[in-house]
Amino acid sequence: MPADSFEGHYVWSPAANDRALAGACMDVRAGRYFSAHEVLKEARRDFEVRAHRSLVLASVAADSDLAERWLDEEPGPEAALLWARVAMLRALRMADAGDRRAGALVRIAQTACERAAKSAPEDPTPWVAQLALARLERQQDPAPKGLLTSPMGPWYLFAHILRLDPWHREAHHRFLSFFFTRHGGSSSASWDVAAFLSQRAAATSPLRLLPLVALVEDYNPDALLADRTWEQPQWITTAMGIYHNWFPQVAGYRFTPVLDLAYLAHALYMAKHEFEAREVLTAMGRYASRMPWSVFGDPEEQLTKARRSCGLPVPHAM
Repeated sequence: MPADSFEGHYVWSPAANDRALAGACMDVRAGRYFSAHEVLKEARRDFEVRAHRSLVLASVAADSDLAERWLDEEPGPEAALLWARVAMLRALRMADAGDRRAGALVRIAQTACERAAKSAPEDPTPWVAQLALARLERQQDPAPKGLLTSPMGPWYLFAHILRLDPWHREAHHRFLSFFFTRHGGSSSASWDVAAFLSQRAAATSPLRLLPLVALVEDYNPDALLADRTWEQPQWITTAMGIYHNWFPQVAGYRFTPVLDLAYLAHALYMAKHEFEAREVLTAMGRYASRMPWSVFGDPEEQLTKARRSCGLPVPHAM
């Protein structure tokens, strides 16, 4: 499903053009959970959509008591899932802030994830939430064969998720993030894991974007010719392969995959392939994500710079 045409301003909502989700987010902000129940229930068999919707709803509900109240008043798989996602986000935020209450919140989140998994055994989303928490305890399972660095990590939990959904997008991104330097990993491990996971996937899969995510994560503005990295042949080949094989699939998506499109558009723009970047930015329409642009400065300024370079309208020029 293509994004709407650009109308002169960016829309930063992660709900993008999933109008049912956007409406549910408005209801959650108002303290109502019926719409959240409906959008999660509707996606019970579409694990990608269910994962995305539950994460977006949790980001809205995390600063209120809606998830707890819903679980108390009308317990069920959807209520349990939202509570697990909310508890996960709170634990991660506290841990990243160095708050001493993080340990207690991690235990609450793990219990919430276990409850959600029991209420919907076929749904990988509660397990993905547990995978997000794994970086806080640095789980160290041995890596399978095929990786140069053999990095230890939550491989057993990841394998369990893959048995439920072999190509789950968020699971792969959460797993890769475990190996980021800022989470206690290393550049060599994150490169190795990104390559390993992306090469397993079909050429038309969004998982082919994982090396581009690792590349942004490893960006060091103080390194010599840092911004020229994307112009190296290997990264041009990677970005163009995704453009030719995955990007045409986006037209058939239920909702615009804004974050994945942003990573691709950014890579093409940095590689000086403005024609291809223009097409990807056009497919995003007015919807925007802060990553990967925020790594390089103010996200709105960086996105505007890229759009202008590609000959596209920008907010200040409308």
